[in-house]
Amino acid sequence: MLYEDGRSPNRKYRFQPDIIRRYQKAINFIKASSSIEALWRIHSLNYEVLSGDKAGRSSVRVNDQYRIEFTVTVNNNEPILTVCNVVELSNHYK
Repeated sequence: MLYEDGRSPNRKYRFQPDIIRRYQKAINFIKASSSIEALWRIHSLNYEVLSGDKAGRSSVRVNDQYRIEFTVTVNNNEPILTVCNVVELSNHYK
């Protein structure tokens, strides 16, 4: 919903228009990339594979305050990305 409509149906998750545009831009980069490895080359995304309690997830940065967490599965040599959530970063992670 956030990607297509530019807003979330849940009032709890409201974002500023600039954050929504950056979110859509990050998703467009992910969709346009030929492979997951190609995300490493787009330095502005700060692509990383998460570890610890979030093992199995990857993330890209929307800006210095938010990141998109997603999972990657491969089906018939085709990567499938599933967006899990948009996370607000605390000062600990910046």
